Amino acid sequence: MGILITPSILNADFANLAAEIQRIPSADMVHLDVMDNHFVPNLTFGPTMIEAISKITDQPLDAHLMITDADLHAPTYVEAGCASVTFHAEAAIAPIRLAREIKAKGARACMGLRPATPVEPYEEILRELDMLLIMSVEPGFGGQSFLELALPKLRTARALADKHGLELMLQVDGGVSPATIERCAEAGADVFVAGSAVFSAADPDVMVTHLRDLAVAAAS
Repeated sequence: MGILITPSILNADFANLAAEIQRIPSADMVHLDVMDNHFVPNLTFGPTMIEAISKITDQPLDAHLMITDADLHAPTYVEAGCASVTFHAEAAIAPIRLAREIKAKGARACMGLRPATPVEPYEEILRELDMLLIMSVEPGFGGQSFLELALPKLRTARALADKHGLELMLQVDGGVSPATIERCAEAGADVFVAGSAVFSAADPDVMVTHLRDLAVAAAS
């Protein structure tokens, strides 16, 4: 699928969300950070909000579920209109069953790993996924600094996918900016979540294009 840029609305103006999303027409997906104040110490929104967002944009919605009880709640986000649903390995009891259920409902099945969670124990699960998310900050808040430890994890994940001949999308989330995106692309990432870098820019859509150009050049 090539390089995808998926801006996170966590750093957008929630009071003018429709207008904010209209400022990023070049984005490949709109990234939605769902937090329940249990899995992470922050609270955002749930499927009702996402269903409303799906009515104001034709762009694919990419939900990142930072919630407990992922096995129970993740399929609801497909029904709310998400094209891609990411549950966390640390919050899923039966990740293979959950991935299959998400795909059966018509969305990409994705699994996220916190910074301290290694990739290797999930090697055999990768074939069940459409995308693996490597967190490059501790999940819960936007605007954090990029953690360098994400880079070897990205390389490991890409090597494991290649080892098994998998067409696995590899997403990185946290501190993605013009200063970090090239290293992530070189390490094997092809889907990039950028929040503050996009929505703090004078022209968010120009920044989306700039980030994509940097990643494409670094990956080639």
